[in-house]
Amino acid sequence: MIITIDGPAGAGKSTIAKLVARKLQFTYIDTGAMYRAITYKVLKNNCSLTDKERIIELAKGTKIEFKEGKIFLDGEDVSQNIRTREVTNNTSVIAAIPEVREILRNIQREYARDNNIVMEGRDIGTVVFPEAQHKFYLDASLTERAKRRFLELKNKGVKTTLDEIAAEISERDNIDLNRGLCPLKVPEGATVIDSTNKTIEEVVELIVKKIKK
Repeated sequence: MIITIDGPAGAGKSTIAKLVARKLQFTYIDTGAMYRAITYKVLKNNCSLTDKERIIELAKGTKIEFKEGKIFLDGEDVSQNIRTREVTNNTSVIAAIPEVREILRNIQREYARDNNIVMEGRDIGTVVFPEAQHKFYLDASLTERAKRRFLELKNKGVKTTLDEIAAEISERDNIDLNRGLCPLKVPEGATVIDSTNKTIEEVVELIVKKIKK
């Protein structure tokens, strides 16, 4: 079985998908982490974000694995490295490259071949698995998404402001919604959930009930 959860930055996709997978005892795949991993590799290799050919070459030679809730890039645990602000703010640029999306899409489909999965991202229900049995689109207001991200960074000791975070998320939304290839949109037949005024537990319960029904 394939369950897809799409939505914009800061909507809570990763947290929700992880908990849904745990409740159903399915495999959880964070595709956003995969794009973050490629972005981290590009930055680590001092590759220009405008050098598409070099970025594609780096992506081609990449091995990405998920083990015990962690993501490994070419054998290295990068679970924390890919969550920096620099990686976060540049991931949408890397994700807009068609060849990179194709490389990661093949890996994503490989994971689903022999597993029941919960996969979240920006184009999972529209492009990667349009035939998925259960599709969800998780959204929240820009203000709420910025607040969540701000608190997350604050807890990590990162100094920033709510306005700065809101501007960064708005820019990411603009790139994701308007890119020519696989733009962010509600998948056909998906259940739309606005999590602005809902707790994590309420959203998880909504999704699990819908699937079991």
